[in-house]
Amino acid sequence: MSVWRFARGCSRLFLLEVEARAEPLWFSLSAELSPPSSPSYTEALSCAFGSARLFSLHVHGGGRVQRARSHAELVNALKSCLPPECRVLPLTSFLPGVKDSVIRGFFLRDESATSSAERVLSQLKQSHSVTVFSYQREESGGGQYWCQELWRSPTTETESEQNQRFYVKPVPAPQDNLATLNIVNSDVFYRLEDAYQVLQECRDIIPESKEVLEIVNKQLEACSQDEGFPVIVIEGLDATGKTTLTESLQQALGATLLKSPPQCLAPFRQRFDSEPPLIRRAFYALGNYITAAQIARESSQRPVIVDRYWHSTAAYAIATAVSGPIEKLPALGSEVYVWPSDLLRPKLVLLLTVSPHERLRRLQGRGLGQTEEETQLEVNDLFRQKVDEAYKRIQNPACVAVDASPSPDQVLQQVLGLIRNKCHL
Repeated sequence: MSVWRFARGCSRLFLLEVEARAEPLWFSLSAELSPPSSPSYTEALSCAFGSARLFSLHVHGGGRVQRARSHAELVNALKSCLPPECRVLPLTSFLPGVKDSVIRGFFLRDESATSSAERVLSQLKQSHSVTVFSYQREESGGGQYWCQELWRSPTTETESEQNQRFYVKPVPAPQDNLATLNIVNSDVFYRLEDAYQVLQECRDIIPESKEVLEIVNKQLEACSQDEGFPVIVIEGLDATGKTTLTESLQQALGATLLKSPPQCLAPFRQRFDSEPPLIRRAFYALGNYITAAQIARESSQRPVIVDRYWHSTAAYAIATAVSGPIEKLPALGSEVYVWPSDLLRPKLVLLLTVSPHERLRRLQGRGLGQTEEETQLEVNDLFRQKVDEAYKRIQNPACVAVDASPSPDQVLQQVLGLIRNKCHL
């Protein structure tokens, strides 16, 4: 698409995340200079932009898989090529109220003495499908303004498109929750066919995708949705006692114990963990559907205990996708917390909880086999809080919280009481 169709401020809103715990800066672009609606917005713009050389870049062209991988490559390229004097900030744009309109990019503040960003951006334009904009500060009527225009690399020929300028205009935060617009079928999948389609699009660039899809097809062939014995899911952060409890429940109830993601996907986890969120989330979503097929088969014979399921997949994805404080999570009742209609639903979901201090104590000496997000829980208290809150907001079925601080035997007896009352076992 034309870069200027992309940039027109009459439609798109931009979100610039300056600090993780601070309020982000929202702005639009306008072809005409207009007075700011509030002095505070002008001050926020001045603080965010400052006096550095400013640039933004966005991936353009290709399908969603290609764009996702290009965005991940840009993250690595910017981290490795730019000096410390160049700060890279997340910049997101979207059309208010329009799903799948989110475009993720970067905002660069170059305070280096040698204009390092321009050299790196020139190289990136030659090797990646990116659109780069620059920003200039102007003064008019005693006030400061910033203009955005298409950046032209000094080493390239003049581009054919006319170099239009747009004024940056700070705006209030929109009513739409940006996370909600972007999470559905990007970070969290709500239908088998949507997750399946992502890996279909990866078949030519990620050979393992074919093997995973073959496993999915084989596992789902004999899947039955008939009502069987109760299915109980045990959820919780790492080191809350899930493994100990699930194994004890298996023995106490004569149940089958399953885990999500399923063991059949273990050989592929490292490969897909290295991919950007869109692809990684689709892979784990398909893991839930494989687990559902296994549950359906096993529950026809005996009760089934499941170590993690859709709640974990969704909670971690939502917490990762939403930047900023807990208040930025989609509100309780949002569609992002709704259980997929085509995924086998458990009879009972128990969420094991312990205090942060106790959980960290239990984690000492652990760490092998953790995903990047699980490792974040140990060092990022804000991320842990968001994961915990996302767990609690998922509905139908909602989690029943269980204090896992007492001894393993006490926790087991408490959980068996809940299971007897709810599942009549």
